[in-house]
Amino acid sequence: MNKPIGIFDSGIGGVTVLREIIKILPNEEYIYYSDSLYNPYGDRTQKEIQDRSDYIVQYLIDKNCKAIVIACNTATAMAVNYLRSKYTKIPIIAIEPAYKMVYDYSYKNPTLVMATKGTIKSERFNILLQKYDNKKTTLLSCIGLADIIEKGDQKEIKDYLDKNISKYKGKVKNVVLGCTHYPLIEKEIKEVLGEDIIIFQGAERLAVHLKDVLEEKGLIQKENLEKEKINDSNEKEIIEKEKTNKSNLKEKNKTNIIFIDSSNNEVKKERFYELLK
Repeated sequence: MNKPIGIFDSGIGGVTVLREIIKILPNEEYIYYSDSLYNPYGDRTQKEIQDRSDYIVQYLIDKNCKAIVIACNTATAMAVNYLRSKYTKIPIIAIEPAYKMVYDYSYKNPTLVMATKGTIKSERFNILLQKYDNKKTTLLSCIGLADIIEKGDQKEIKDYLDKNISKYKGKVKNVVLGCTHYPLIEKEIKEVLGEDIIIFQGAERLAVHLKDVLEEKGLIQKENLEKEKINDSNEKEIIEKEKTNKSNLKEKNKTNIIFIDSSNNEVKKERFYELLK
């Protein structure tokens, strides 16, 4: 029987990470843990975040998960080293602000890093910043934004962005989304800062890294490795099969992903599956 991959976030923002993972690992089983009872993590102490993350990881291990994905930048910043030192027998893959991507692809341009207060103040993020600093970077602690996104109130989101980031319009080219909730409002951020800004977020790279780790450790579901070779005799058949697989993917996601919310919030559950489409 295939073992699931465990994913957790302080809420439903980690769905932006899961969507990227599913693109390259569509045949895996997933358990997603939304810790909305303790949301937002950005305002909590490191000890609180470590304790919650420890509880959730142990819960996911008890559910027979073969790998853990931390889909919360603040949990990564505050707890990943602790978790990896405690749980040495299971791979723990963690999201981080995609600041290195600025260094790799758009180093000379002025940069805005949007993240929680906890992430920006963390030692882990500041080591990353110092290593790849382009000397044109502004750090913005978006206090309360993840919670507003969690609620899904579009007017409140627009008002927050107008108040807090509109002053950067025309002054930044790169925007690093240092919280997994923020890609859910990428469109709204561009409406305020301009369509020509370059958005950086780390979910796609995390998904690739997860696949590499699972392959290396022999943990990957075999169906993810099976690739049919297209030739003249079966090309049409395979193309039709691929179309069918894509059309069935949304429906399949409902059955191979278990959603758990620490506050047992059914509204969040419904929104999670809606965002997953």
